Amino acid sequence: MGQVRTFRDLIAWQKAMDLARSVYRATEKMPQSERFGLTNQMRRAAVSVPSNIAEGHGRQSRPDYLKHLRIARGSLGELATQLELAWTMELISPDAGLLELVEENDRVLQGLIRGLENKENE
Repeated sequence: MGQVRTFRDLIAWQKAMDLARSVYRATEKMPQSERFGLTNQMRRAAVSVPSNIAEGHGRQSRPDYLKHLRIARGSLGELATQLELAWTMELISPDAGLLELVEENDRVLQGLIRGLENKENE
């Protein structure tokens, strides 16, 4: 495993960026009437995930880092809810690949949080 010098070296951030790009592409297909509604909310939630990972890492404090990772996980939950709504309302087609990206991001974030919590308790 390589050394983490910046947030860009974090797999969690890299995967979150992949997710954000995928959400932007998926929401391009949503109706124009949703541009300032669900489309905007989904994009903001998707961008919040890597942004909070980066901010937390940059704080150079384990408690702050954990706080921002948990916020990122919260944004991921928001996004999952918004995707399900968009799919069930037939605003965009269900996308198994996008769902897998959300689930993968959640697993990676959970692992990072758990690892940091374990270090804190050592």
